[in-house]
Amino acid sequence: MKSLVLFFVSLCVTAFADAKRPNILWIISEDMSPHFGCYGETAIATPNVDRLAVEGTRFANAHVTAPICSTSRSALITGMYQTSIGAHHHRSGRGTVKIHLPSGVVPVPQLFREAGYWTCNGSWPNKGKGIAKTDYNFEWDPGIYDGNDWAARPADKPFFAQIQLHGGKVRDGAKAAQTFAAALGSLTNPEGLTLPPYYPSSPAMREDWALTLDACRLVDQQVGAIRARLEGEGMLENTVIFFITDHGVSHARGKQFLYAEGTHIPCIIRGPGIAEGTERSDLIEHIDLAATSLALAGIPKPVAMQARDVLAAEYQPRETVFSARDRADETVDHIRSVRTDRWLYIRNLLPKRPHLQPNNYKDHKRCYIALREARAAGPLNPLQEALFASERPYEELYDTDADPWEVRNLAGDPGHGAKLSEMRQRLDAWMEQTADQGRQPEPAAQYESDMAAYLGEGKKAGLRSEIEANIALMKRWAAEGN
Repeated sequence: MKSLVLFFVSLCVTAFADAKRPNILWIISEDMSPHFGCYGETAIATPNVDRLAVEGTRFANAHVTAPICSTSRSALITGMYQTSIGAHHHRSGRGTVKIHLPSGVVPVPQLFREAGYWTCNGSWPNKGKGIAKTDYNFEWDPGIYDGNDWAARPADKPFFAQIQLHGGKVRDGAKAAQTFAAALGSLTNPEGLTLPPYYPSSPAMREDWALTLDACRLVDQQVGAIRARLEGEGMLENTVIFFITDHGVSHARGKQFLYAEGTHIPCIIRGPGIAEGTERSDLIEHIDLAATSLALAGIPKPVAMQARDVLAAEYQPRETVFSARDRADETVDHIRSVRTDRWLYIRNLLPKRPHLQPNNYKDHKRCYIALREARAAGPLNPLQEALFASERPYEELYDTDADPWEVRNLAGDPGHGAKLSEMRQRLDAWMEQTADQGRQPEPAAQYESDMAAYLGEGKKAGLRSEIEANIALMKRWAAEGN
């Protein structure tokens, strides 16, 4: 009888503890830079994301460690640099050669599940199609997720949930304008829009930029609907909401590249215990959400985890943040960067290759087609023409205070030699200390395995000859030492 009473008391205590522990919700939008009102965007209104910022804490200088989805998501879900866990090549491990996490590295949902949380990963609106986008570059157990919605959880369990929004990817669809018009009631007027100076302001480029902003408007609408659902279910005030994107906008200097357009993301936290109406200007990395979320739930952080709890009382702001880009689909590249609050240093380890290398995924995007059309109609100014250069500088150094668009490379300026040396050393130290696996070329067996899987996808069939030509070019450049 005594043991039965103790068991009952234990159940009550556990249920009470679970009721007090906050729900954790990650809202993750794809392919989107911080074009929201609270980040200074004036061409569109984004009241729901702005409201999150007013009710919570907005991080002005959040950057991803990888500017492409699978590597970014592999890093986020483990709280580790993708370069440290061997997940740095985009869509790798899909073939016969698999990637396994190092000892001591555990996906965040597994840690939450082991701590008694209900774990789910869904899309919005959730149509019951199973687990939403994961895109991890390593072997993992689908059992880390209990489902795709918190509605199915036991009443006494808190949840750790992810909601994946298509975000900027909607803009790439053939019927993007119709989709946005139906959802939003109107489209953003492309006339008068100001594009970054490194893009030509042709009608097609402005039209694509308007769709980029409409994608942000749609995401804003979805964020409002998610918030309304939480409020309607009486869970808003016990749920910590994280709003981020997986990397910057998909464009010629954004996604896949280490300029701010590729790495700078929105990051807002709202919920119990989170300071309201606060802006943080210190540098953070997107992997820090892993450690921060665990801490909010009272779950110990694994010893190996590189992420930091940015809300900890003893938190020491980062002096630097790091990003890396490696192979993307069939296209081989190798870029590293380190950023301080003022300076950006980029190292192109394959400088003999063009900035816009052939890539099946990118080359058929509306924005890339518009960019090539603008060049053909030309002439472009020197800054815009530089996107089409056949080679890149080995090193780039930008003073982001004086040059927020990051277009004046100071690496060859003798007056900045000391700063260049300092940033080189910072990057070298990080690559060494974090065991950057990209210091060595991707094994041929890994590349061949992933390319076989990539070409085997049904959706690639119509473009197979183009992809095969790109693969052959990658191999030829490598053989030539480029």
